[in-house]
Amino acid sequence: MAFVQEPSIVRRIWGDADVILLVFAGSAAEFALNKAVDWLFFTGKLPADPIGRLFSTVQYAQQIVFADEQKARQAVGRMASIHTGVENKRGYAIPDWAYRDVLYMLIDYSERAYTLLHRPLTDAERTELFDVFRRVGDGMNVPDLPLTYADWQADRQTHLAHDLERSEYTDTLFRRYREEIGDWRYNLLRQAQSLLVPTPVIHLLDLPQRPWLAKLLWIYPTARVLGLRALVQRILLPTTYLSRIQALERTP
Repeated sequence: MAFVQEPSIVRRIWGDADVILLVFAGSAAEFALNKAVDWLFFTGKLPADPIGRLFSTVQYAQQIVFADEQKARQAVGRMASIHTGVENKRGYAIPDWAYRDVLYMLIDYSERAYTLLHRPLTDAERTELFDVFRRVGDGMNVPDLPLTYADWQADRQTHLAHDLERSEYTDTLFRRYREEIGDWRYNLLRQAQSLLVPTPVIHLLDLPQRPWLAKLLWIYPTARVLGLRALVQRILLPTTYLSRIQALERTP
């Protein structure tokens, strides 16, 4: 049996490379502000390869979404084991709220990204999206997870209010993003982030208040119809990462 049944909005979201790219962009913004981001600086992996580190996160999520029940649970177990190893090296545990923050980001940006490129989710689809990632959290033994989508919405706002701050880690990460993708793509990234992230994140990062990118979104469905997605991706993405994002595509 599959971990996520077909047909499923979760499979549709996580099988669309363009949507995943936006999930990646939103998470890159918010995660840089998270008060627990120092954990990834401890390993040295995040500042050394910030784009690759975020790719690995979304790739793990995609593997779980498209795996059968047994393989999905094994993937979740591997994630938990990796985090336990880091905790043992550092000598204390990653806060429970930090685990919840990452799950909450994946839920929130999945919905925001799909809405931005396609359409709003129905209530049933929102519930399904929440239930899938709640099962991931359960598999990692994350405590105090909300039981319903409505409860999650409330807790999400609490986390946004208490778990974010701009720090030297934030500025280091955004400097590394710029070094990795270049100036004009970096500015485009900030435009996309301003369309995706919640208001507290916009303010903390000084993202554009009225992004010009919003006026160009009509081009996206036209490019899909004309079969120009690959060309658009080639323009927007450094060639270093192009093949990796295209490999995430699983939609028919």
